[in-house]
Amino acid sequence: MNTFIPHVYALAFGAHPDDVELSCGATLLKIMSENWPVAVCDLTRGEMGTLGSTETRAKEAAEAAELMGYSERLTLDLGDSRLPYTEDSLEQIIRVIRHFKPTIVFANPPDERHPDHMKASKLVSDAVFYAGLKNIRTTWGSSPQQAFRPKHLLYYVQFRHLEPDLIVDVSDTFQDSRKGVLAFASQFYREGKTTAAKTMINRKEFLTGLEARARYLGEQIGTLYGEGFLTNSTPAIHHVTSFFT
Repeated sequence: MNTFIPHVYALAFGAHPDDVELSCGATLLKIMSENWPVAVCDLTRGEMGTLGSTETRAKEAAEAAELMGYSERLTLDLGDSRLPYTEDSLEQIIRVIRHFKPTIVFANPPDERHPDHMKASKLVSDAVFYAGLKNIRTTWGSSPQQAFRPKHLLYYVQFRHLEPDLIVDVSDTFQDSRKGVLAFASQFYREGKTTAAKTMINRKEFLTGLEARARYLGEQIGTLYGEGFLTNSTPAIHHVTSFFT
């Protein structure tokens, strides 16, 4: 995919390729099933990961994007295991936000096991705010960009158990979202696959645990599967009857 499609409904950021699919993929599919476009931006290439080469991870990310049906997937190169908080890093993320003009931004949670996830959360959170300041000037290609601030910032749940502020019913899309997860084959357990390297996510139990979490969150709202999110502000209900259906 080389054609950029601005004005998406949701823009999901991840520190690494596969963060988004593992944490909010079913919600993104739900949004797309409601006829709204979605884009994804990986902040790094995942080059410091124990498993899979940079080239392999790039191919897997492209395959996941095709299977999931994103309008676009971008991969920045902010430095896996580094993700420095610099003006340049912020500007790159601001440019992406201003280009796609999303209503909702999804990001890594502030409290996480992996340091890169927490760094990504801070960078994206601040970029969401700064993207709305007109005196911060950026360009896309050679064209100047206008200030734009998304209406909502939601943090998905990753490794740590965090009590969500809201849960999305993903009963109809959870199983399809597994296709996006399994596209990252280098990262996960497969029968007959042998490797000396053991990681937190290539354990045989890991993918089963993901489903168990989705079942648990679904149970909290009386559905089969759910994905949980934290908010950075108190949600406002402007149309009571539209919300409480």
